[in-house]
Amino acid sequence: MQTNAIYTSFVAVGDSFTEGMSDGLPDGSYRGWADLLAARLAERAPGFRYANLAVRGKLIGQIADEQAAPAAAMGADLVTLVGGLNDVLRPSCDVDLVCARLEEAAARLAPSCRQLVLMRSPGRRGPVLERFRPRMEQLFDFVDGLAERHGALVVDLFGAEVLGDPRLWAEDRLHLNAEGHRRVAEAVWQALGQAPAFDWRDPLPAAARAGWGARRASDARFAREHLLPWIGRRLSGRSSGDGRPPKRPELLPYA
Repeated sequence: MQTNAIYTSFVAVGDSFTEGMSDGLPDGSYRGWADLLAARLAERAPGFRYANLAVRGKLIGQIADEQAAPAAAMGADLVTLVGGLNDVLRPSCDVDLVCARLEEAAARLAPSCRQLVLMRSPGRRGPVLERFRPRMEQLFDFVDGLAERHGALVVDLFGAEVLGDPRLWAEDRLHLNAEGHRRVAEAVWQALGQAPAFDWRDPLPAAARAGWGARRASDARFAREHLLPWIGRRLSGRSSGDGRPPKRPELLPYA
């Protein structure tokens, strides 16, 4: 990694986190940290090209099988690889297998680019995080070793206290909101050795806790609109990304 290095192309690989959910735009599409990062990199490199192969709901095996080879073939300067969290959040998960498939993807991507970036994904504070924390920490410990083996950078979002703040998460409690994605983009920007625009780890201002009734109403709305549909997809073997093409499948100029 070089300080203030110029990157002329960027390919993002992953799931809904990299696709940009839930940083919504007025037309109903999603922006997200990868688009924000691409826009900033494009300002420094005329003719900058960007592809985003991420698809919501993808497991690490699907990312390794469907995205790694096409991304490697693009030969971009910069590649980001984030995956595995959808696997470890499922009731049954072989974390060792998840790690093996992540290694497979990294081994294919690292030789194809100038800089590979991995992440320790953020987690929203609450009971879900605590239930799955051992699996997540096992995965993220593996990511650290993976980076050493392949000369990759690791952006530690899991260790950033502010990204656990529920106010940086969407109503589905699974995806960051616009401010959360803005901070992730800045975290990657700084990890690449670029000049900081702000301190992405700064905590949010203190706020009064919502009352008991408001919290219960929020929990009920979350269960009805997000949790039950998610459980339904798991029971039926469906994914929110079934039949959905990659966000930006070709490495094309990005204005």
